Amino acid sequence: MRHPMRAATALQSLSAASNLAPAEQPGSLRAVRISIWIYMALLVIEGALRKWTLPSLSDPLLVIRDPVVLATYYFAMRARIFPNNIWLLLLAIIGLPSAGLTLVTLYSYFPFKAIVLADLYGFRSNFFHLPLIFVMASAFNLEDVKKVGRWTLLMMIPMAVLMALQFQSSPDSFINKTVGAGEGLQLTTSGGKIRPPATFSFISGPVFYLSVTMAFLIYGVLNKGVYRRWLLLGSAAGLLIGVTVSGSRACVLAVVLVVMAILVILVVHPSAVNKVGGTLLALVVVGLIATRLPFFKEGLTVLSDRFMDSAEVAETSVVGGLIERMIHEFTEPLSYFSKIPLTGYGLGLGTAGGARFLTGQGTILLTENEWGRIIAESGPILGLAFIVWRIALAGKLLVGSLRALKLGEVLPILLFFCAFLAVLNGQLGQPTTLGFTVVLAGLCLAATNLGEEPTLGGAEKTDESIEPKPLPRRSVFADRIHGASPSTEHTNGSVDR
Repeated sequence: MRHPMRAATALQSLSAASNLAPAEQPGSLRAVRISIWIYMALLVIEGALRKWTLPSLSDPLLVIRDPVVLATYYFAMRARIFPNNIWLLLLAIIGLPSAGLTLVTLYSYFPFKAIVLADLYGFRSNFFHLPLIFVMASAFNLEDVKKVGRWTLLMMIPMAVLMALQFQSSPDSFINKTVGAGEGLQLTTSGGKIRPPATFSFISGPVFYLSVTMAFLIYGVLNKGVYRRWLLLGSAAGLLIGVTVSGSRACVLAVVLVVMAILVILVVHPSAVNKVGGTLLALVVVGLIATRLPFFKEGLTVLSDRFMDSAEVAETSVVGGLIERMIHEFTEPLSYFSKIPLTGYGLGLGTAGGARFLTGQGTILLTENEWGRIIAESGPILGLAFIVWRIALAGKLLVGSLRALKLGEVLPILLFFCAFLAVLNGQLGQPTTLGFTVVLAGLCLAATNLGEEPTLGGAEKTDESIEPKPLPRRSVFADRIHGASPSTEHTNGSVDR
């Protein structure tokens, strides 16, 4: 007997498929999926292209994912899965007036061509990529997200090796180059070490990558058989090494935040604690081996000094300093909210790319605070509306993740803990942050598309509609030995003799 939920899912899929042109649906949908995979791949290797392979083309490569986004939208429209919802309608209501007011506001101060380019860059940063979140949710399902997780875990191993090499190398070595053809150094941490960016442009890339690796790692531990044991152990070792040599408080906090998702999982499903068992023990052994590596202790010392130095500068405790910093991110815009012009200063002014078009230098003209940048660029009304939109989107991800968790699927809530801070106030003007915000939110939403009824930890379904497998029959001679009574279901006695 077919499960009613599966039947309903199948009917919905058939209904959706019937609305698509037969010649367009398979090819276009496949093209959408391929485009999304290309977007994610470029997000990971974009920094490597800008630093090592094509440094002279660093600026054009900054927007290398934009044509892929356009192609994805085109194929999504052909496949008729491009979202037509209130989220994108509100985004257009906020974004288009912001772009128009920018032209009017800056017309008297800069050349028109520079204004248009800065305006387009600002619109691209704030609005252009965000519909991809909903396209991913339409094109991907839970199984697709699991595949992304498999590649994420696999790539964590060479990523950790690269970060360790960057940590041990001198700040001015080739492996630690910054983007572009000019001279420059990566962000430094304590002890004269740089913060290893791996294949990304800056340390912001590993912050997101390490957190999503932790999410898929926990998922693999809680769901036996989803990922191979060697992959979990290898990626766990890579994760530990990456965090240790990162020299970044943000890396540590991002990973710890995902670990805290386990508390939410245990509240809803207390039995999940029994799923960790042997895998947790194996991870501890891997951790002990990793601590024997020559650079591990040095990295741990540098990371510890980084936390202590920040606390001393802030004249508070480590935890207190982190809390104050987080509160400041959300409250700073209130101090100058009433001083911002009603139309704002113009899209793009708060981004390094937009400033380069206007002034020739990639500097920050407004503020590094994301909410402050949004309000300063678009004005108190439209800026605040965009902030509310992002808060509402984070709420949508949370509700969908909790609903999936109640059904027994833990992956969405793990991805939510990776994505929600970036959705709330991640710096979208920074290309890597923008890319990870879109990808993580899209994967979180797509993971709520459950292809079949989930079971936490791969537990067997006990629904009475599932027929048990028949036990193998014994011979007549064995039945006589064990004293089994003759079956009443067989009337053809000659067969049983």
